[in-house]
Amino acid sequence: MPGTWETHMNFSQRSRSLFKVIAVVLALALPTALAISSADARVGGGMSSGSRGSRTYSAPPSTTTAPGSTSQFNRTYTQPGAGMNSAAPARGGLFGRGGGFLGGLAAGFLGAGLLGMLFGGGLFGGLGGLSSILGLIIQIVLVVFVVRLAMSWWQRRHSPQAAYANADAGVGPGPQTNYRGGLGGGLGGFGFGANNAPLEIKPDDYEAFERLLGEIQTAWSNEDVAKLHTLATPEMVSYFEQDLAQNRARNVVNKVSNVKLLQGDLAEAWREGETEYATVALRFALTDKTLDRNSGTIVAGSEQPGEVTEVWTFARRPGGSWELSAIQQTN
Repeated sequence: MPGTWETHMNFSQRSRSLFKVIAVVLALALPTALAISSADARVGGGMSSGSRGSRTYSAPPSTTTAPGSTSQFNRTYTQPGAGMNSAAPARGGLFGRGGGFLGGLAAGFLGAGLLGMLFGGGLFGGLGGLSSILGLIIQIVLVVFVVRLAMSWWQRRHSPQAAYANADAGVGPGPQTNYRGGLGGGLGGFGFGANNAPLEIKPDDYEAFERLLGEIQTAWSNEDVAKLHTLATPEMVSYFEQDLAQNRARNVVNKVSNVKLLQGDLAEAWREGETEYATVALRFALTDKTLDRNSGTIVAGSEQPGEVTEVWTFARRPGGSWELSAIQQTN
């Protein structure tokens, strides 16, 4: 029997060591699996961020350039029913950047399980033997359950149905301007909405939007936060700074070049108090690549140009210039 006991102990130790290695691999791979795709490393990180005043939770009208829907905001300071000036803690994705109670619960729950595996005491008491293997499986199942629960809660909380109902009570968006090959070719347009004054968008405004598209991408590539402060709202710059800090932590830098507007549409334009807003759909070409800071080698993206369609909202206050207020991804 002593020999059998020793055999059992050796097998248990080997199993524990094996699963510790697996736990380390999972812990290292998880952030990568949850991160935004490296192909979306451009300014905004491929997320929907920012504020559209009182219309933050109302989907902008579809246009020829962006005929589908837009994603709900992953990051915004605006509370439902509040205007742009009502700041609240930023909300973000499920596991990061202010993911809320359920997001923190899911991340902490998973982290506790992985750390427990590393130190021999997982959520159900370690990884030695068959019971620990079952414990690992149960942990994974519970994590999946919590993630799905959180996603369902998030979608219900930010359902745009109520916003659509409010928008239907107004006049609705006015005639859209479709301009191909650049924003400067538009003849102007009007936006109307419930309890909002109409706003005329002129050719000079379209030229400003096109110019901002390129200047913001350039400032982002240069990691020029001071310049970004002159081109975007403080809220948007705060998100840019978060993304740039993440790039520095990973020892990479994202470079966006050869930005060219291919097509644009005015979705809506309106005035709230003294602040003017204009939401436009933009389809543009760009070269998006992420480089290692030390060697300069490409770690994501490529030298080949690609195309992106996003919906950008610009805001302007009295005596000021247009600033980027929000970026939304298209579905």
